[in-house]
Amino acid sequence: MKQSRTASLFAATLLCASVACPLFAQVTTVTIPPDIRKLQPPAPWEKIPVPPLHAFHPEQPTRIELKNGLVILLEPDHELPFINGSINIRGGSRDVPADKTGLIDLYSQAWRTSGTATQSGDQLDDLLASKAANVETYGDIDSTSVAWSCFTKDEDQVFGIAVDLLEHPAFNEQKLRLAQQQEIAGIVRRNDTAQGIAAREAAVLVYGKDSPYARQPEIATVMGITLDDLKGWHAKTVVPNNIIVAVEGDFDLAVMEKSLRAAFGGLPRGPAWPKPSGEFAGPKPGVYFVNKTDIDQSNIWILGLGTTRRNPDFYALTVMNEIFSGGFGSRLVQDVRTKQGLAYAVFGNYGASFDHPGIFYTIAMTKSATTVKTTQAMLKEIHELKTEPFTASELASAKDQLLNSFIFHYDSKDKVLARATELEFYGYPADYLTKYEAGIKAVTLADLQRVADKYIDPSRLAILVVGNQANIGTPLTALDLGPVRPLDITIPMPAAMRRQMGQQGAQ
Repeated sequence: MKQSRTASLFAATLLCASVACPLFAQVTTVTIPPDIRKLQPPAPWEKIPVPPLHAFHPEQPTRIELKNGLVILLEPDHELPFINGSINIRGGSRDVPADKTGLIDLYSQAWRTSGTATQSGDQLDDLLASKAANVETYGDIDSTSVAWSCFTKDEDQVFGIAVDLLEHPAFNEQKLRLAQQQEIAGIVRRNDTAQGIAAREAAVLVYGKDSPYARQPEIATVMGITLDDLKGWHAKTVVPNNIIVAVEGDFDLAVMEKSLRAAFGGLPRGPAWPKPSGEFAGPKPGVYFVNKTDIDQSNIWILGLGTTRRNPDFYALTVMNEIFSGGFGSRLVQDVRTKQGLAYAVFGNYGASFDHPGIFYTIAMTKSATTVKTTQAMLKEIHELKTEPFTASELASAKDQLLNSFIFHYDSKDKVLARATELEFYGYPADYLTKYEAGIKAVTLADLQRVADKYIDPSRLAILVVGNQANIGTPLTALDLGPVRPLDITIPMPAAMRRQMGQQGAQ
């Protein structure tokens, strides 16, 4: 039995005394109180009172909607002499035709590097560097954007560059070609890492290979994108009722509002951007394998379809997920990593996106020889979400973890503005975040069991393994989930490129 530190010190003291005093030398046994800790006063940290959390009421940014539909969100913060802003535009890679996959990547690169009608991208680089400022363009699955940051004293000039880039871009053929070369370089390297392969193929399994949420740019689609495609996309998306402008930093509210109204108020309203649609059936159950011969470990992904944040069960699913895979104290980590020592990394999430279902994933990284055993342990934990009753202790701990960490996502004004911009972009009410605390607190044990029964179905999950076939001891067929389906991750090469590579090889 492991003794407490106090008991050990108590025994050591008696031992020292027995050497110094003949009386103690005759003592042969020592009886230590069975619960000696009760004799100690409470440790200082145990006496610190833990008050309940304050109500979460972040100061909302000032919202202004112009007559043309453009929305402005302003968050003054005078702590430092900086200003950060973004112009967020609806429409991203999921909205382009399949044969133009990669357009948003090229657009977002060439947009900034090409510069404006009055200043080239290279000239902008030099000017902004001299002021320690930035103006950049970005592309994502559902949006594009222009963002700027600068010292307060340079706001007028730097903001003017951002607006000029938005309204008068000078898409340049040479910069497009450079962006294409960079994109192709990334494509030919996309199978370098097991994690990259797994993440890409996971999206394909859950959403389907033809889904805009899983499509990958290929060399042929990238090379087929023209300057007119970039210009056409810009003209289609850059309309005021499709834009949210967010600014945070050291500025006067009235002055900033006047500046933004002057910059954007005259833009003509355009067509409303269509809301996303589509069916999401989830993955086809089975075991899928990618053989990567240059690694000595396996990446294991167990996959299902997640949910959206509009789902009334979002809060209960969030708490269930925290118990299942939320951290070192979660069921998944405690069993697969701590108790069995099967994985050096294991985690999961019941994904919930804003306007389409996320991915329910459970991931582990393990040595090749324990691939099957690790997969079985992960499946067992998923199954026990339905069969192993949740406890009051698990519920209380999960709520504490979620609520105590939640506030750190909103502990600065720039974070509050970022979340408010997100809610505005996806059409959520401004008070959505303030309801989070109440929603988590209201979850009960009955809610946990109900959502586990409703949403967790092991028979509808897909298992993806990226590993080295030669080093996997027990075959994946031992999972007894049907035949293993190999996935082809070959990168398609256009015929002209294959010929060119062949000629180079011959030389």
